[in-house]
This record gives sequence, structure tokens and C-alpha cells, in this order.
Amino acid sequence: MPDDPNPDADDWRAQRARAVAHHGAELDRRRAAEADQARAMIAEFVAAAREAGLAPKPLRARSYSGRTYRTSLKGWYLDQGRTIAISAAGEYYSLLVPASATAWLTGADVSPRPPRLIIGEGARDGESIPLATLLQRLLGR
Repeated sequence: MPDDPNPDADDWRAQRARAVAHHGAELDRRRAAEADQARAMIAEFVAAAREAGLAPKPLRARSYSGRTYRTSLKGWYLDQGRTIAISAAGEYYSLLVPASATAWLTGADVSPRPPRLIIGEGARDGESIPLATLLQRLLGR
């Protein structure tokens, strides 16, 4: 097999691959730390909401077309559009779901997501708000 005509290119590719892997691992670490911090805030909110007598309400999921579906969850909506919520168990949910005849009949199945400290960060509409602000609003503070 002939020698590689450009050994520097292989070194550059290897360095680049290591840099990308390191960057990805660091991003994952920061997101996990952010989620842990947000979960602690949510746990404090759930305790304060119960203490204040703020009862959880049945949560409904919404499709992109606007149809709403039952869920098995109870909790509190964080936004006016009712697309983001905290369950009574302290889990964070995005309640946007694809349209579905099955969900219309049986209810939508939504899974918890890792919470963010800034809700809407990086979204196209440019609207973002700190999780702490939304939680304080719900408590009337």
C-alpha cells in the first residue's frame, strides 16, 4: 500500500474528531447540570404550590393543528399557550404532540423531558423566559 500522500490531513482529521467529541461531551455535561438545577427548582415549586393550596389540574396535550387531547397527567401549565407544564409529580412536559386519531380516542401519551433553566431558548420565535420567572408567576409572587 503506498504511503499516504498527505499525513498532515490525517492528523488534522484526528484532532478535529477529538475536538468534536470533547465539545459534545462538554455540552452533554452542561445540559445535565442545567437539568439538575431546574429539577431542584421544580421540586421547590411543587412543595410551595401544595403548601399554598394551588391544586394541580388535569393537563391536556395539543397538536400542532390545535386539537386537544386528554392525558393522564395533573399539574400546572407554565405558559399561556398551555404547551409546557409541570406535573404534580414534579416532572417537566412539553405538551405539543402530533395529531392522532388514537390520541383523540384514548388520550395522548406524553413523556417527561429534561427541564431547561431558560424556556424557549433557541426557539425560532425568539421568545425565551427563565423557568424561575414562570414558577414564581404560578405562585403569585
